[in-house]
Amino acid sequence: MLDTNGFLTLGTVDPDGRPWTSPVYFAASGLREFYWVSRTDARHSGNLAERPHVSIVVFDSSVRPFHGRALYAAGTAGEVQGDDLERGLQVYPGPGDRGGGSLTLGDVTGSSPYRLYRATATSVWVLCPREPGQPCPLHGRANDHRTAVE
Repeated sequence: MLDTNGFLTLGTVDPDGRPWTSPVYFAASGLREFYWVSRTDARHSGNLAERPHVSIVVFDSSVRPFHGRALYAAGTAGEVQGDDLERGLQVYPGPGDRGGGSLTLGDVTGSSPYRLYRATATSVWVLCPREPGQPCPLHGRANDHRTAVE
């Protein structure tokens, strides 16, 4: 699902504690690292400068109602700097068939208004798949529920 979905919903909090969510085009490295590019003056970028804690949801909006598939994560995020930039630009923008264009260091450093950001998830959950009205084959539960990913 992470390779086929182009966008995640990023949850941040401003200095006054007000939540803010933003859709961002992303690329993942495994289940715990998420990269995106944003302007430094975007509200979520400013929020991250003050409070690095984030929540993330990646979901498949193409499925029928009550057939949801989703990954939920919580962790911290911030601007990627130094030697980590080259690694991040190897991950971002992800698989070529999703339509993202590759970037150079100059696109996300210096006078460019854009920066590469990375969220590192400390907790990850997936929505257990099940047919409506039927129990989850893994847990026997007939309601929507999440299971932690190790």
